[in-house]
Amino acid sequence: MANPFKPTAGAEPPHLIGREDALDLFVEGLEDGAGAPGLLSIISGPRGIGKTALLHRAESVALEQGWAPISDTATPGLLERLKHGVEVHLRELGKGESKWHITAVQAASFAVTREMTPASQIDLRERMTELTTILREHGTGLLITVDEIHSVDRSELVQLSATVQHLIRDGLPIAFVGAGIPQAISNLLNDKIATFLRRADPIVLDSVPFDAVRDSLRQTFADSNVAISEEHLTTAARATGGYPFLVQLVGYHVWRLSKVHGVTDQTLSRGIEAARKRLGSTVLDTALADLSDVDRTFLVKMAIDDGPSNMSSIAERMGESIKYVGVYRRRLLDTGIIRTAGRGKVEFTLPYLAEHLRHHAVQPHTRGQGP
Repeated sequence: MANPFKPTAGAEPPHLIGREDALDLFVEGLEDGAGAPGLLSIISGPRGIGKTALLHRAESVALEQGWAPISDTATPGLLERLKHGVEVHLRELGKGESKWHITAVQAASFAVTREMTPASQIDLRERMTELTTILREHGTGLLITVDEIHSVDRSELVQLSATVQHLIRDGLPIAFVGAGIPQAISNLLNDKIATFLRRADPIVLDSVPFDAVRDSLRQTFADSNVAISEEHLTTAARATGGYPFLVQLVGYHVWRLSKVHGVTDQTLSRGIEAARKRLGSTVLDTALADLSDVDRTFLVKMAIDDGPSNMSSIAERMGESIKYVGVYRRRLLDTGIIRTAGRGKVEFTLPYLAEHLRHHAVQPHTRGQGP
C-alpha cells in the first residue's frame, strides 16, 4: 500500500483535521447561494498550517455541490488566467466565445487567416456575469480561490475586487476564498483598494488540538493496516505540536519505517527525528533564506527563550535600542515567522524553529550588515 501521508506543500492530507467549522460555514454558503456568509472568506495562518489544503478541500466540496471552481495563485498574469478559466467553463456549457478571429481574407485563393483572440480582449466582468447567470439557473455558482493573495498585483486586485462586488450586488452566485500569511493579509486589508475584502469572513488557522491529531493518526494507521499502540500514538501526536505539515511529516516517516512489522520504539524515534530534519530543510531553512543578517540575528536572540520573548530582552541581547529592533520586529511579523504574544512580546509561529536556530546560529551583526 502507498504511504497515506502527504508531506508535500499543497498536497491534500488524508484527513483535514481541526478545520470543520470553516468548512461547515462554506458548505452552508454554497447551499444558501448568492450573498450567503462563507462565500467571501480570507484564510490566514503561518506557513505549513494548512491554508492551501483548506482551499483544495473547499474546491472539492464546491465540485460536489455542482459549483464551477477556478483555482489559482497570486502570481503575475492572474487576471488573464482567471479569464481563461471562465471561458473554459462557458465553452463546456456551450456558451464560450469563439477563440478565433479573422485577420485577413485573400479573395484570389479564398484563403482565410485566423488568430486566437487574446485573453486581454475578453471582458472579465461581462463573461463572469454571463457564467454566473447560467449557473444560477442550475442552482449552482462560480467559486474562485486565490492562494498567496497578499502577493497579488494591486492593479489586478482592483479589477478583481470590482468584478466580485458587481456580481454580489447583482445577486449572482459568486464565491471568493483567498489565503495568505497573517500580517501580510492584515496589510492588504488596510489598503484602501481592498475595501471589499474587509467584509470577508476571516478564517484564522492555528495549531490543531492534540486529541484531533492523535485521532487522525490513529485512523490513518488503522486504515492502512499498520499497527500502532496508544502510547506510540500519544508520542507521535505530541511530536507534531499540532502543526499540520509536521503531522504529515511525522506520519509519513513513522509509517514508512513501520509498514512491515508495525510501530516500535525504534521506528517511532527514527521517524520523528527524520521528520524534524525534513522540516528543517523544507520549511525552516526556506523561511530563513530570504532574511537579512539582522533579521536572523533577531530570531537567534529570540531563540534563547523557551517561550515568548520580551522585546526589551531582544534589544538588550542585540545591544540596540527598542526603536531599532522594532523595525525588524515589523519585518518579521510581515513574513509570518513570528507573531505577537501579548504586550511587548513575540513568539515563533513555526515549530522547532527555536531549536533549529540554536544549532545554526548566525554571527553577531553590525549595523552595516542590515537590509
